[in-house]
Amino acid sequence: MSALASTSFPAALTVLVLVPAAGALVLLAMPRTRPDLFKPVALVASTVSAALAVWMLAEFDAGSAAAFQFWQQYEWITGWGVSWQVGVDGLSLFLVVMTALIFPLAIVGVDAEHSPKPYYAWMLMLEAGCLGTFVALDLVMFFVFFEIVLVPMYFLIGGWGHGRRAYAATKFFLFTMFGSALMLVAIVALAFLHSSASGGPVTFDLTAIAESQVLATNTARWLFLAFALAFAVKVPLFPVHTWLPDAHTNAPTAGSVILAAVMLKLGTYGLVRFGLYLFPEASVYFAPLMITLGVIGIIYGAIAAAMQRDLKRLVAYSSVAHLGFIVIGTFALNTEGLTGGVLQMVNHGVSTGALFLLVGMIYERRHTREISELGGLQKPAPLLAAVFMVVMLSSVGLPGLNGFVGELLVLLGAFNAHRWWAVVAAAGVILAAVYLLWAYQRVFHGPASGANAETPDLRWREGLVMVPFIAAIVFMGVYPKPVIERIEPAVDAIIAHVEDNVSGFTEPVADVHPSVSIDDLARSMDMADHNGSGAEHSEDGG
Repeated sequence: MSALASTSFPAALTVLVLVPAAGALVLLAMPRTRPDLFKPVALVASTVSAALAVWMLAEFDAGSAAAFQFWQQYEWITGWGVSWQVGVDGLSLFLVVMTALIFPLAIVGVDAEHSPKPYYAWMLMLEAGCLGTFVALDLVMFFVFFEIVLVPMYFLIGGWGHGRRAYAATKFFLFTMFGSALMLVAIVALAFLHSSASGGPVTFDLTAIAESQVLATNTARWLFLAFALAFAVKVPLFPVHTWLPDAHTNAPTAGSVILAAVMLKLGTYGLVRFGLYLFPEASVYFAPLMITLGVIGIIYGAIAAAMQRDLKRLVAYSSVAHLGFIVIGTFALNTEGLTGGVLQMVNHGVSTGALFLLVGMIYERRHTREISELGGLQKPAPLLAAVFMVVMLSSVGLPGLNGFVGELLVLLGAFNAHRWWAVVAAAGVILAAVYLLWAYQRVFHGPASGANAETPDLRWREGLVMVPFIAAIVFMGVYPKPVIERIEPAVDAIIAHVEDNVSGFTEPVADVHPSVSIDDLARSMDMADHNGSGAEHSEDGG
């Protein structure tokens, strides 16, 4: 892939990553006698990054979305071929923007229950780590940021969480650290094996390694498995998902928001950027396995969510199901599926991040998340109920809201690649409606008695925090064209890269090309029902 530097602000991505880290250092240097300044300092640092991300979105060239833009490279450890190399393309642009916008919303919407100085410092370090992971184009740099995020989240869960927070924090750390250790070994092996096979110097440059494709087939497959395991744990993908419900249930509200909206995408993004791009042949070879695990996650996560008594734990299991859709879209290995998978990363971040904020608001009012102890909240808190309903319906995939577009593209792509798995996965959409609508009915409908009848409605600050989430949900559901236009060229480049480097592979062809409006997407589905030739061809070849 080519790289384009920004002519107006060459260091944009570097500043984007370093501003939150600098804000954390400022907080650590501040005296504890000024607790009133801790939150404003954190908010200023995160807002600067958010403003810069919005500027980048406006400056991003949709016509060059397949190239890395705002690219910058500095030598870091010259003898080892390690560099500070950053850039964004259509695959990472909206993940960067979403991350930069959600952090200030989480800081505004949730106050630290105690010890605000370290709390906000850890939040800013977590933001720097997440942003760095999405923009890194050097394997060592990526690994550093990929690992940095573990430390702040560990302390946020352990220090400001609830219930079995120490257990949840330790389980989260050990699971993700185990996967990452294997990936570190694979990164070092990849760099040295690439150098030996190509006859060039050792390099950790993502593009240089991916474009050369000099590794033996079996070697690449083993390395892919090491990377895939690390990403599967972070997603998390069944069966290495068991840390997620505990982490979500016991994390503070802001921690759950960031974990669901941003950190889980580090795994799905890694599968696309480093799995498909570095190991195209291995990705094709293991695609059936990955799709199988994704479909199991969809069904298992939905059934487990329906059985939960804790509202927060229900939303946590829903993430296992929704992220399964992203995985099957990714490994459908066609434009529809992969575009839908990348779009669904953003959709899930917006919808589930908003859900965890709303669950936190309910907990703050009622001091319980047990569904059986809630009920009738719609009468005393109609605005809270209305906002919850919109966000819940977006997670269900209601047409006109953001979740529908991503799920439709994923299922279109999966149907043209692996028809029967797509049919099974579609059942997950129905199950999502079952557990989310049932939970909403039990929490908000019926008579309100006791403390439930006195539940305060949405406050003005909480309403302002929810406005951007609702706006994104509706905008991306009604008019996804600007988002898809920027994602699709990068997706096409990845698919072309796989076709060029995998003998005999051709993209599973859809009956129609994915378009950019809800009406055209609906027509595409209708045409697919009347013409199965492309699907049958892909089933034979995929």
